[in-house]
Amino acid sequence: MSENDGKKTLGVRGGPRAGNVKQSFSHGRTKNVVVETKRKRVVVPKPGAAKPGGGRPGQAGGDPSKRPAGISDAEMERRMRALQAAKAREVEEAAKREAEEKAREEERRRRREEAEAKEREEREREAALKAKAEEEARKKKEAEEAAKRAAAEAAQPKKETAAPARNLKAAPSPATPERKKERDDRGRGKGRGDNRRSGKLTVNQALTGGEGGRQKSMAAMKRKQERARQKAMGAPVEREKVVRDVQVPEAIVVSELANRMAERVADVVKSLMKMGMMVTQNQTIDADTAELIVEEFGHNIQRVSDADVEDVLQQVEESDDDLKPRPPVVTIMGHVDHGKTSLLDAIRNAKVVSGEAGGITQHIGAYQVTTDNGAVLSFLDTPGHAAFTSMRSRGAQVTDIVVLVVAADDSVMPQTIEAINHAKAAEVPMIVAINKIDRPAADPQKVRAELLQHEVIVEEMSGDVQDVEVSAITGQGLDELLDAIALQAEILELKANPDRAAEGAVIEAQLDVGRGPVATVLVQKGTLKQGDIFVVGEQYGKVRALVDDKGARVKEAGPSVPVEVLGLNGTPEAGDVLNVVETEAQAREIAEYRHNAAKEKRAAAGAAATLEQLMQKAKEDENVQELPILVKADVQGSAEAIVQAMEKIGNEEVRVRVLHYGVGAITETDVGLAEASGAPIMGFNVRANASARNTANQKGVEIRYYSVIYDLVDDVKAAASGLLSAEIRENFIGYAQIKEVFKVTGVGKVAGCLVTEGVARRSAGVRLLRDNVVIHEGTLKTLKRFKDEVKEVLSGQECGMAFENYDDIRPDDVIEIFEREEIERKLD
Repeated sequence: MSENDGKKTLGVRGGPRAGNVKQSFSHGRTKNVVVETKRKRVVVPKPGAAKPGGGRPGQAGGDPSKRPAGISDAEMERRMRALQAAKAREVEEAAKREAEEKAREEERRRRREEAEAKEREEREREAALKAKAEEEARKKKEAEEAAKRAAAEAAQPKKETAAPARNLKAAPSPATPERKKERDDRGRGKGRGDNRRSGKLTVNQALTGGEGGRQKSMAAMKRKQERARQKAMGAPVEREKVVRDVQVPEAIVVSELANRMAERVADVVKSLMKMGMMVTQNQTIDADTAELIVEEFGHNIQRVSDADVEDVLQQVEESDDDLKPRPPVVTIMGHVDHGKTSLLDAIRNAKVVSGEAGGITQHIGAYQVTTDNGAVLSFLDTPGHAAFTSMRSRGAQVTDIVVLVVAADDSVMPQTIEAINHAKAAEVPMIVAINKIDRPAADPQKVRAELLQHEVIVEEMSGDVQDVEVSAITGQGLDELLDAIALQAEILELKANPDRAAEGAVIEAQLDVGRGPVATVLVQKGTLKQGDIFVVGEQYGKVRALVDDKGARVKEAGPSVPVEVLGLNGTPEAGDVLNVVETEAQAREIAEYRHNAAKEKRAAAGAAATLEQLMQKAKEDENVQELPILVKADVQGSAEAIVQAMEKIGNEEVRVRVLHYGVGAITETDVGLAEASGAPIMGFNVRANASARNTANQKGVEIRYYSVIYDLVDDVKAAASGLLSAEIRENFIGYAQIKEVFKVTGVGKVAGCLVTEGVARRSAGVRLLRDNVVIHEGTLKTLKRFKDEVKEVLSGQECGMAFENYDDIRPDDVIEIFEREEIERKLD
């Protein structure tokens, strides 16, 4: 065996730091590793090779005296192998970088070639278009010259007959210098030179609208030649009159009338002045005058009314091919405290009840749920209190299926009967959910028997109404309830067209401080998209954002999907219909018409028609004492329910009159109106801002805050009837602002607060306010000053507060501290 038979050489080339690595093995001996770079040559000793400092070739690590203390031969050999592997990896990475750089360079070269090819094709296409334009311009000029020659030849005999001697004398001879110069110019091709530049756009042509602009059609060329021929023959040229159908409303601006007739505004103003009306183009004329002008200009008039602006909202006829399956809309209805929201919470795995004051639902909620089987269901949760009749009615009108919740230990109650009547009036199928089946006093057979009195016959009693025994606490029967809903939806075969302009119903509306007017809309037809222009009731707007029931932003919402819509110009009424229109002008026009119509309707309802009715009303008002109030609520539905409840309070001697109601925080305007009328302000889940509070204190206006509709209705009823022996009045003793929130082990979240007004007491009640809206009401778990637990903290001092069973606190929230006291009340 020769000396080279046992050798193996490896060479790798890399980047700036890479070089050639050669490793040789010969007869079991490991030689040195030579790393060659562009800058220098490095010799790395291998295990077993002799170091420059000494040692035998066969001894690992060289001289032990020159090796670091405590390093064995095996350890030294392991380190040398690691060094060799690291350098090999560096060489591989350098090679990889070089390959990637070559690939990127190849990609840039390919893209550059494609761009050059595309630019070359574009230049060729532009050259072809330019040549075509030059050819068309040349043909057009030749046609014009031919038309001029034909017109001159047609007019020549007439001129010779009228004055032959003068024509003969004035006609130039064929041998005159002018004709000779013209022939020479044509022969030298000067005319061709002009034609060659005829297709190019010059500055004069661009400013004067010459040949460089839009080319005329062949029909326009023929009409021009015909007019030139008739003019040359001496015939009068008349413009062809276009008769139009002009829509004229009850009042129209002069300039708009001229636009619709396609006539000059000056001509219309001149006609009006001839009729004795000195008007300008910006003034308005009535429909009769406009009719005379339209007929004078030879057009046809079409009278339209203001109500015709809503014609754009007419129903669209849909074919069966456009319809696609949609999720069912399920409304949960029933008596108060029968477990409607708790049942929906169990289905959604959410906690909505804990956020409602007093544990009862006072807002209409819209949610979407996906079952374990993949079915999508849209739920509407309606309040059960007697005051929320209109909310339950709206829920039944927009729903596909009604789930009637009846407590097994409480049976059929008044609002249960009302919900049954709403479902029958809406002609929607019903499913009875007998809730609280886990209670010891539960008697589902009693519920089924009492439902018979209201013509609700369940399947167990040979009827056609499905009934399911459920428990929101234990989860019993929830799967059976969802199966029943899915079965009923399958029978209904619910379909809608998602590819059309959206149409929906407003479930709830509120005025949010940070987001402006917000409407909860259930889309019924089409798809509502971000950027759509819509009109809803007396309001209009453009969809700025869509928020689903989980608080996430979405781009669009299809049929049966509930979303919050942002972008309105005002707060709509709950129950209004949302329609998407094409332009903002249409939406504004429709909203203005509806607003004016509603204003006229309210004025007509409040005015007495005859003198006898006016006298009778005055006589009735003398015998009836009124209790005027102002109502401000957090959402439109709650305000509407409170007003309806106030209208039912009273008798022949006393009644409650709601001067004004609205949504949002209490403002100085509300305080001013209350002072002028001597009325208190009822705030339902809202608060007055700082300026309104100061104004109310100065002017002596009473502001009362409520979070449960029971308390508000009962308080007003007792005040009106004079039967209130004592009332629980809340005295606000202080306000504190949260500066920072800390997490304390074993305690939870603690708010670092500054008492801004009054005093904070450990025994007082507290409310958490965010943007002047009540977020939480409860008690304090702790009140500390530095490290000590204290009973009270004065204004201007800092303290630490923690709420009982509530941790959703944020910086800049306001804590309202109040005390309740009983006060004996006497009527004046």
